[in-house]
Amino acid sequence: MNPLTNIKNIYFIGIGGIGMSALARYFNTQGVIVSGYDKTPTALTDDLVKEGIKIHFEDDINQIDKAATVVVYTPAIPASHSELNYCKDNGYNVVKRSDVLNWITENAFTIAIAGTHGKTTTTSMTAHILRHSGYGCNAFLGGIASNYGTNFWSHEKNVVVVEADEYDRSFLKLAPNIAVVTAVDPDHLDIYGTPEEVLKAFGQFTDKIKNGGTLIQKMGTEFSIDATNKKVFTYGYDKDNASYHTANLKVVDGSYLFDVVHPAGMMKDVVLNMGGLHNVENATAAIAIALTLGIEEQKIKEAVAAFKGVKRRFEYKVKTANQVLIDDYAHHPEELNALISGVRSLYPNEKMVLIFQPHLYSRTQDQAAGFMEVMDKADEVILLPIYPARELPIEGVTSDMLLAGMKLAKKQVMSKEALLQWAAHNKDKVVVMAGAGDIDVCINQVQEIFTQL
Repeated sequence: MNPLTNIKNIYFIGIGGIGMSALARYFNTQGVIVSGYDKTPTALTDDLVKEGIKIHFEDDINQIDKAATVVVYTPAIPASHSELNYCKDNGYNVVKRSDVLNWITENAFTIAIAGTHGKTTTTSMTAHILRHSGYGCNAFLGGIASNYGTNFWSHEKNVVVVEADEYDRSFLKLAPNIAVVTAVDPDHLDIYGTPEEVLKAFGQFTDKIKNGGTLIQKMGTEFSIDATNKKVFTYGYDKDNASYHTANLKVVDGSYLFDVVHPAGMMKDVVLNMGGLHNVENATAAIAIALTLGIEEQKIKEAVAAFKGVKRRFEYKVKTANQVLIDDYAHHPEELNALISGVRSLYPNEKMVLIFQPHLYSRTQDQAAGFMEVMDKADEVILLPIYPARELPIEGVTSDMLLAGMKLAKKQVMSKEALLQWAAHNKDKVVVMAGAGDIDVCINQVQEIFTQL
């Protein structure tokens, strides 16, 4: 029996998370009574409240919806959380977000996009193409699509596009018809322990593809695949031997113009109005999905040209003749490398200042050498203190540790307050701010300063 049919009230612990809020919006559109808790108010929780969802911000068992049929929590919630323990101890049906996604996607035609980076943009591009072309889908995104100002939308067609998150092995609960793997770099080693375990998990994810389904993987992602009863294709930027690859790339008026070579021919003159060569590659994956679904080439091209990106994914906050401020969620060395390369491709003759907030002590420790090497590719680096998220400090692991290992001459660690003072006197045209913590608050403040200069 489908567990979704009996849900009348649903309660979310951690409702303001990007993945949790998409689920909350889904149930809200289904006529279910939705409510929840989160630690702090944000623009996203404000939007949920406007949509009719009741949210509180104190860990208070008296504010739980006692009529809740299902209680959903995110792994980011600490084990000591009073509301979570109350629900577990009092017979509520307490499940993780990934369990609910399993219920939703189990009986749908599911397109699941996984990868240690690139998945949010690729998922958003794919869902946008399906929506813009009229094909239709239900979308569960890991970011806010700039075209629509949301991370979720619904459609009567029983097609689901979902971001498949590897954190906490959540993606192993999905059974896609079409799966994409964008990257398999070592990450979340606090969960997996070793890079080999990360690769093993991605192999297990591809094992979940339904019989007769399709795997579209980035060329060069090396992990064990059982190709029985599935079609396997590759994609890549400038990879001539990939099933889907770009050709004849040009930069025209700050946009990318390129062709996509695919198994049935060539799609010419694709325009992507979004920065970053890695986003050309992400677009190639999304186009591969659309072609697999049989969507007309002209409709695909029109959709890609209309794509405005994802909030905090190579997002222009300021773009004038004298000032460029780019905001990006990059929090892994490979993501930072792609971000810097993308900026260089568009502004090859400009000095680039990178402002980076490391995310998690464990990731900073595990990836320290990679961060140092990549940040040296900027012209100047400003580091903010590490954003701890769910973690306690690790002795010796600081932003100063990263700074000490870098070869770049122009580098410093700043507080957020000092950064705003720096912004007020900035003379450099291209400034890039990156990180997955609370740097987005600083970005908005820097944007305001830059627009007043």
